Amino acid sequence: MTASETRSEIAVAAPPPPGGDAALPMALLELELSLDRFSGNKDDFSSFVRTVASDIGGEFLFALPASGLVDNCLTIAALRQGTADDLAETILFVCLDEDGSSIRVEQPSERTAGLTSFAEAFVGVLERI
Repeated sequence: MTASETRSEIAVAAPPPPGGDAALPMALLELELSLDRFSGNKDDFSSFVRTVASDIGGEFLFALPASGLVDNCLTIAALRQGTADDLAETILFVCLDEDGSSIRVEQPSERTAGLTSFAEAFVGVLERI
């Protein structure tokens, strides 16, 4: 086996998971890359996240104080990624770290189950309006 044959075997990418499972990770990657542009402060957080959500085809739902729901987090913004017709619709949380200068994406977890339910109910109200 030559060196070029070894390289071609290594370079072959694994196929994406079946179904729509690849859509959400790509949306998360796009969101995280867009959020990397944040260079503001806590006063700029909500407007920045609203702009990013719009840019990637998501929807900004609301922002509120973290109140200990997520570790090392000052403010949480809830986003909806996907649409009602899209099977990959999900709620995501963008967290402003306690230092007020960096942000990250958090997926719903057991700790944020109440907040996730609230966000889903909020979406339900918006859709009825």
